[in-house]
Amino acid sequence: MRKLLCVYCASSDRLDPKYYAAAAELGTELVRRGWGLVYGGGKTGMMGAVARAVKQEGGHVVGVIPEFMKARELAYDEADELVTVITMRERKLLMETRADAFVALPGGWGTLEEILEILTLRQLDVVKKPCVFLNQDGFYDPLLQLFQRMLDDRFFKASNLDLFRSAPDVPGLFTAIEHAATAKPESKWFETR
Repeated sequence: MRKLLCVYCASSDRLDPKYYAAAAELGTELVRRGWGLVYGGGKTGMMGAVARAVKQEGGHVVGVIPEFMKARELAYDEADELVTVITMRERKLLMETRADAFVALPGGWGTLEEILEILTLRQLDVVKKPCVFLNQDGFYDPLLQLFQRMLDDRFFKASNLDLFRSAPDVPGLFTAIEHAATAKPESKWFETR
């Protein structure tokens, strides 16, 4: 049974080419390491770049796309499995279920929402799979600083920062996935008085 890496990333076609290059590098590397891809099923932006790279290297691509996006001809029809769902919530649940690990490449609100939902489920010990940010050129530095502020102001425990890893580049992602796999959450709730 092939492991699937869930990749959250941007669908925008207006980005600096370095972002598409990183997505393609990830696609190539995950096949080289024996992983398949599960992702949002799109053919545009970084989503398309990672899927095309996986296919080019002979890897397995599972795309999960809502009907309204498929109707706009945004689907990557060359996926080995292209699953059509109705809602974004169904899409996220299916991707979560199929994945063995999660990676967030740079992205917008959708990418952030998806990876933060997984982190929330990690904190609650519902999801027990590794979670990693590709912090390309410091893209996620402000978010990581916000996480530190949340810790400083006691919105969560220090152990929450062990529930994910970040890596500056694609090769580091796979080391980070291995390290993130061993993290165990503490009980979310503080003792009350």
